[in-house]
Amino acid sequence: MNQERLLQVLVEPKVTEKGSRAEIDRQYMFRVLNDATKPEIKAAVESLFKVEVEAVTTSIVRARTRRFKNRMGTQPAWKKAFVKLKDGFELDFTGVE
Repeated sequence: MNQERLLQVLVEPKVTEKGSRAEIDRQYMFRVLNDATKPEIKAAVESLFKVEVEAVTTSIVRARTRRFKNRMGTQPAWKKAFVKLKDGFELDFTGVE
């Protein structure tokens, strides 16, 4: 896979209550590009963080309508990926440059 593409696949880690299940089942949540595939996400996490990925699950977060004062707007749809690591691996977000 193209190394440039792999660096762009992961947009940001999502740190929420649901997304912070790392200590329970070694699962981390990321916001990824809308056209990213599961093999690309797996390769990107493995190359960036030097870990082994067991499984990748993706879902689309639908667009939402928001109102600010009297104006209507929408938040765009985005894709999130749940990445489960193999035993003995964990992610350290502070070590990434």
